[in-house]
Amino acid sequence: MMIRPERTIEKLKRGEKVIIAALGDSLTQGWMVRRGYVDFLREMLPARYPQAALTMIRKGIPGDTADNGLYRLRYDILEYDPDCVIVQYAINDAFLGYTAGQFRRIIGEIIEEIQADGDADIVLVTSSYIGDNADAGIIGEFYDQLAALGEEFRLPVAKVHQYWKQCIDAGTSYTTLVQYDMVHPTEDGYRLMAEAILELF
Repeated sequence: MMIRPERTIEKLKRGEKVIIAALGDSLTQGWMVRRGYVDFLREMLPARYPQAALTMIRKGIPGDTADNGLYRLRYDILEYDPDCVIVQYAINDAFLGYTAGQFRRIIGEIIEEIQADGDADIVLVTSSYIGDNADAGIIGEFYDQLAALGEEFRLPVAKVHQYWKQCIDAGTSYTTLVQYDMVHPTEDGYRLMAEAILELF
């Protein structure tokens, strides 16, 4: 059975004020596009829950890694007293020398600090699918750690990379989903990212 951010969903249904804060890297920031996944969620969630009183807070920094996310968690995210925290990391961590084990430990610390602060739902999010290549294999180990943490802490995990791959297999052109660097999403890619997260809500 799919794990969902149940407390946040119930508040959205009841029309209570809901704050969703997104912590991550350039994909959370919405690098080089007019609308990133946070913007799409800001549209999609009220469309699903018309009575929702939703505030979305975006705290993505290009080049960021999970350890810096842990460092800035309290003043960038927890000070807003969010109902739900979206945590998105992996690609920079994989390419900047962290091991998958170190990544898991740091994300685990982020989870524990959020839980110690209150009862906010936590949604872990994998990043984009980067094709079928050696780099994807390395990043896949980091995505696996997010899935394992989801099981360990009983948290919802939006597997964005798998959602992208399903869309590509169904006929969506990969080149329409990524910018020139073949990593950062286009607006179409960010829309799919938001759709993958929306499935949990």
